[in-house]
Amino acid sequence: MLPDIRSQNRDTLAAQFASWNQPAYRLDQLLRWLYARRAASWDEMSNLPKALRAQLAAVYSLNLPQLVTKQGSHDTTQKFLWRLADGTLIESVLIPANPALYGEASDRHTLCISTQVGCAYGCRFCASGLDGFKRNLAPHEISGQILAIERWAATAGPESRVQSPKSAASSESRPETRDAGPGTPAAERMVNNIVVMGMGEPMANYDNLMTALRTLNAPWGGGIGARRITISTSGLAPRIRDLANDPLQFRLAISLHGATDEVREKIMPVNRKYPLRDLTAACEYYVTHKGKMITLEYILIAGVNDSLAQTRPLADLAHRLHAKVNLIPYNTVEGLPWSRPDDETCEAFASALEHEGVTATLRREKGHDIDAACGQLRLKTERAETNSEDAKTQS
Repeated sequence: MLPDIRSQNRDTLAAQFASWNQPAYRLDQLLRWLYARRAASWDEMSNLPKALRAQLAAVYSLNLPQLVTKQGSHDTTQKFLWRLADGTLIESVLIPANPALYGEASDRHTLCISTQVGCAYGCRFCASGLDGFKRNLAPHEISGQILAIERWAATAGPESRVQSPKSAASSESRPETRDAGPGTPAAERMVNNIVVMGMGEPMANYDNLMTALRTLNAPWGGGIGARRITISTSGLAPRIRDLANDPLQFRLAISLHGATDEVREKIMPVNRKYPLRDLTAACEYYVTHKGKMITLEYILIAGVNDSLAQTRPLADLAHRLHAKVNLIPYNTVEGLPWSRPDDETCEAFASALEHEGVTATLRREKGHDIDAACGQLRLKTERAETNSEDAKTQS
């Protein structure tokens, strides 16, 4: 299979164009087609000579994730199921007009993206790894989720298009979903905040992820500010240190879900390799080098980690790391035994943290009615397709 052109950086493409004796402006035209106009075929690139398009097609593939289905929530959260070139499925979740949980204010759209097909880390409460790990996503498959969402939004009818309250009034005069791209600030893109906490463990696909994020950040690529991109990890301490040493200012969120080793080990096998002692040291290293606040993600699971006894060690950890806490009531997953705490329990947990002087947000979870837990929609679709194929074979 040919390498995908969106997995190449500008320098690599510039060298290729130089070897073909192409003028420099042709590369700028190509990059605009790739990242501003989100081209899905070579034929769309109408201002490139046919001979150049043929050369490109002989060396590179050009793919965007293909939409399989979309679920829309009553609160306008949208969940997208994509099929990749090899037939595997991944998910993305679009959250419009979401108050900032990971950094700068959000006035338009946050997209939660995936980095793997499945997951090998086996968090007990998560649907992403229920059918095991299949593969890492390539850089173009990571960045392609943003481009595919924006391409969808540019062509969707008014009844389907997602808008924030701020942008809705001016949407007729501002073509941000149609012509954003290289050199365009995040405020002019449809997707202007990215959280890397969809399917998979992002830090286990570190090199491909960073290649994709550098492209999304670059002026010639997505033009999305690094401070508007948050990477989540279940606790891969060495990669947290790598992120701290990277010159770009990507934000960090820790999928904590337990403030003691005893609780984390019940639900997160990664804690056996990187216990809280190691994870905390890596986070301190990140804070020292970046000077940025960390977010501690904490999914509240009934009878597992929602006891008020957990609030004191969680508060101690938050103070030590100068971190804020994002509390998320559990999204139930079919086939798993965990359940969502009642509202009173969640409110009491949040209040106890605030009493300890912790900045805590209790998320009124958007998308609870659209299989919003990571991997649910993919899992249901894969199993339905398998059952359909089995039925055809038997008949």
